[in-house]
Amino acid sequence: MLVCIYSVSVKLERAAFAALLLLVCGFAMAEDRVKLATQIWTPYQTVDQNGTIGGVAVDRVKCTMQRMGQPYEIHVMRWDKAQLMVETGHMDGFFSGSANSQRATYAKPSSPVVSEYLAWFIAPSVTQDLDDETSKYNLRYGAKFNTSKWLFLKRQGYNVIKKPRDADALLQMLWQGDLDVAYEYELVFEDSLKKAGIPLDYFKKVRLKKQDLMMHFSKSFLAETPNFLDRFNASLEKCL
Repeated sequence: MLVCIYSVSVKLERAAFAALLLLVCGFAMAEDRVKLATQIWTPYQTVDQNGTIGGVAVDRVKCTMQRMGQPYEIHVMRWDKAQLMVETGHMDGFFSGSANSQRATYAKPSSPVVSEYLAWFIAPSVTQDLDDETSKYNLRYGAKFNTSKWLFLKRQGYNVIKKPRDADALLQMLWQGDLDVAYEYELVFEDSLKKAGIPLDYFKKVRLKKQDLMMHFSKSFLAETPNFLDRFNASLEKCL
């Protein structure tokens, strides 16, 4: 019989959930549970007022694990900590994240859990064309701190001056005039706009590319569980 236990301990840190929220689903007297880490990142990973986690990505991961008959735990924490816990072997996987060279050193990605457009969100006062090469130096750019998006901007030489901890903080910086351009996933930023009561068309939006966001399983975990990734991908396909 499938047993699901919800255990919640949530605290606020700079208006964001810090840690920790735990969903445990497993079979009584069954094998070890797969330990997964994630962040609160609406609309992909959410938590309601009762402490129940959900969202598009969480629901698809839960569906996948249940189809596999695989007991599991989902731990919610800061995004940097989620990745570190997998890298150091304290968690078996984290989601949802894009592929990059750093993550590839210690983890392997699944098939896409969700796919979403990345976009520029541009303040109404900005008149310079972003296709102009000098715009990356003249304008002030922002993305969620310490994510692949933030690191991309830094490595490409963009004028990155802020370190917002989440999309809501990024929006407020753009709204208050501290930034000229925000770089974020379309649905994530629009969710922040809705929560703030700002019209969706207030900022100019320029779509850039569609990005796949995956589950990343540690290489050590996969080495100990042959065919697990293939089984996960096959079950995930039925949950999309």
